[in-house]
Amino acid sequence: MVISVGDKLPEAKLVRMGADGPETVDLDSLTKGRKVVIFALPGAFTGTCTTAHVPSFMRTKADFDDKGVDEIICISVNDPFVMDAWGKSTGATEAGLTFLGDADASFTKAMGMDFSAPPAGLIDRSKRYAMYVEDGMIKLLQAEDSPGTCEVSGGEAMLSAI
Repeated sequence: MVISVGDKLPEAKLVRMGADGPETVDLDSLTKGRKVVIFALPGAFTGTCTTAHVPSFMRTKADFDDKGVDEIICISVNDPFVMDAWGKSTGATEAGLTFLGDADASFTKAMGMDFSAPPAGLIDRSKRYAMYVEDGMIKLLQAEDSPGTCEVSGGEAMLSAI
């Protein structure tokens, strides 16, 4: 089942690099009483994800701040080591974006947003989408028809839709 506008986010334990190594993050605690934008994508260091999706949120970060968004979170089916390296290499971490790994794809599957493309080496990955969440409730969800495109899920599209 694909999650939709008006639904509560599924419970999720995601991972990130902390000061002492990998740490678990409860998504509910990141969204409770807050306004967040979450964007998800097929994989760290992949083409469209690196050249279009992440940069679109870096460009629009200040505008989201002006709209009262507390945090912008990028989620990918990757481990925390890869997500940490990718956030640093793109400059997104320095720009203020949060990178979280959905290492076992459990959140992605609970969202109903998983797909596989074996010829590309992508198994149980996330479809490309972005959502605006208030206090754990999905207020806006924009998903791409193809994982290789970044149009309705990019920073500018989300910003204009909120």
